[in-house]
Amino acid sequence: MAANHSNAHNGALRGPELLARVATDFLGLETRYPLASGGDSRRVYLDSTAPTLMMGTAHRAMEALLGHYANTHSLLHNSAKLATQNYAWAHERVLSFVGADPDRYTAFFAGSGATAGMNRLARVFRDLRPGRDTALVSIMEHHSNDLPHRKHLGRVLHLPAEEGIGSINLEALEQLLVQERGRVNYVAVTGVSNVTGIINPIHDIARLAHAHDALVLVDGAQMVAHVPVQMSGRADPAEDIDALVFSGHKTYVPGSPGVVIALKEQLRQIDPVEVGGGMVARVLTDHYSVTSKFPDREEAGTPNIPGAIGLATSLEVLDRIGMDFLFAEEEKLLSYALEQMLAVPGVVIYGDTDIERCPRVASISFNIEAVHHSLVAAILNDYHNIAVRNECFCAHPYVIEMMPEETAEFVALSDEAVENLTSPKPGMVRASFGLYNTVDDVDRFTAALRDISANSAGYTPLYRIGGSDHEYLHTSFEAAPESLFNIPGMLDSLLANSG
Repeated sequence: MAANHSNAHNGALRGPELLARVATDFLGLETRYPLASGGDSRRVYLDSTAPTLMMGTAHRAMEALLGHYANTHSLLHNSAKLATQNYAWAHERVLSFVGADPDRYTAFFAGSGATAGMNRLARVFRDLRPGRDTALVSIMEHHSNDLPHRKHLGRVLHLPAEEGIGSINLEALEQLLVQERGRVNYVAVTGVSNVTGIINPIHDIARLAHAHDALVLVDGAQMVAHVPVQMSGRADPAEDIDALVFSGHKTYVPGSPGVVIALKEQLRQIDPVEVGGGMVARVLTDHYSVTSKFPDREEAGTPNIPGAIGLATSLEVLDRIGMDFLFAEEEKLLSYALEQMLAVPGVVIYGDTDIERCPRVASISFNIEAVHHSLVAAILNDYHNIAVRNECFCAHPYVIEMMPEETAEFVALSDEAVENLTSPKPGMVRASFGLYNTVDDVDRFTAALRDISANSAGYTPLYRIGGSDHEYLHTSFEAAPESLFNIPGMLDSLLANSG
């Protein structure tokens, strides 16, 4: 069924028309919350780098599947046959979306994000090339593409960014590859920073790495939903990517699994770490044998079938819109947001803001001078109903690199002292965008920033430092979560509608 997906819908909506329809079809776009100033308003969701909202089409596909739900690995009753066939399509759809040759690569689902896949690949590469004990990891990485390499490989050297905090410094990469030749196992790099949205030149990185007999692992968690990806079939085969990992919950399907795309040849040489049902050819009392089939050998146990189907549906929709077109549209919105934010007095944006020189997508991290990031995020939520994220975004080394003076005292603390802190930690505020965000969202956001910049002295007395994370909390206003959404409190109503 997957073999026909690229040609079966030539008459369907595509490009701008499809984007216009899809962009307004997400769960949560009309969610409203009360304001500290009275009344309520529609939430502006600018936290898509953490998780995106749920694409309506993908949600409906998952609901439709549940009407036929059964486990995979059987073709002898209708529901199992449908589950197996559609789950196979999900794998094929992933490979097609990232431009990975299905004869050479396999795709498999792992965990609930990129982390499980990163840990799996770190162990695979370690065991595949045991004489090479070093990973080159960029300073830009989310912890999920840094800590697994420290734990499983042991020796990690961090690659700097270009001066002015741009993309990865290719000269420094080449110097390290030469200096550490024979020890470098692989280069692990994010395709797009989850902090700044800066895009790394992954194919230039691959070409350099392969020239020095190093492998390349790309964290595509922030990339796949925003930037066209082609893992293989490049004009220069040295630019092909060895492995890529991404997260379904950052690709418009919360509740979907993480995804690994890797070379079969490499995986075949290393026994799977996770064992159980579905990944064996035979089990006897004294031994078992692992199946040679992909992706089965990498997916022990009952998979997240609905999540995988929802994710594949989202990828199908994105493909029909066209990733080149979507990238261009998102770049326009980001350029507009940067222009408007830079005009707000006191706003400091981190990372190179020249998109021509240093392409970006999805995310902008910033601070307002003399206003703590926690207070900015709280005011945006309480008075403007704008959802952003603050602190260090699971990328502590990168944040410290960009604001060394503000973080120096924190860095000097002992681990015990950090655990006992009673004041807010240093960090930034991050606004991140999805395909559902609009110019109106940006205007409302930048108007809120102007308000905070002009009136921070009036807002500050309204807040205290508290809570388990020691952040800024309003002294008299709280939209109590239990009053907004509370499953135990809703259960009687849910049961009443069950008939």
